[in-house]
Amino acid sequence: MPGKVTRASAVLLFLGALAYTAWVLEVVVRTGLDPVRTYVSELAAADQPLGGLFRATDLAAGLLVLAGAVAGLLATRAPAGPAPDPGVPRWARTDTDTGAAARRPWLLVGWSALALFGAATALDSRLPLSCAPTVDPECAARETAGLVPATHAAHAVSSGLAMTGALVAMVALTVAARRYGLWRPLARTGPALVALELAATAWTLAAVAAFEAGRGLWSLGAGQRLQVLLVAVWTGVLAVSVARERR
Repeated sequence: MPGKVTRASAVLLFLGALAYTAWVLEVVVRTGLDPVRTYVSELAAADQPLGGLFRATDLAAGLLVLAGAVAGLLATRAPAGPAPDPGVPRWARTDTDTGAAARRPWLLVGWSALALFGAATALDSRLPLSCAPTVDPECAARETAGLVPATHAAHAVSSGLAMTGALVAMVALTVAARRYGLWRPLARTGPALVALELAATAWTLAAVAAFEAGRGLWSLGAGQRLQVLLVAVWTGVLAVSVARERR
């Protein structure tokens, strides 16, 4: 059973990572939005011609990652040692060689955070913006005045939860890979991806603050696209790592 669960987790995570990069279609499809200046979520706004497509891919990405993370949590319940107890999670099992408790809380935290990322991303797709504030001054003015639908505020909350979950998952599962001797590809590349993700997040947050203060966009779109691209790349590396460990 653990082997089948692990294989399912790898497949689901890889497909989720692919779906999470659907926004790159803007390279070949005319959306009318400047990728250097606009939010990624504005592609899925209710007034955008391809909004339905991008909302659907976000929903698929969120559900796939959520399912993959749950499968990963189930896989951590694999028994350890010659006298396994199926009821003891892997992150709380006993090291039979030393007799000491070898708890693995980083796995629990990481998979749980990844599940949060998936769930919040799926929810995000159901709470689209009504318009694109970075390119529509009237939309921005209505947003500032609080005259936009409540989905704008809800979207901000769900987006924040999604990115928080992604960041915690990236850090926790990368630490787990290195500390517990798991997932060699992730153990090698994870720290660099985490560092880049933190830098991209700082850029994005600074650009958002500048935009809301009326000081320009600071290439907001480019920073946020780098941020979500790194999440997708890291998720893909995790999927490949999980699949290789199973073999």
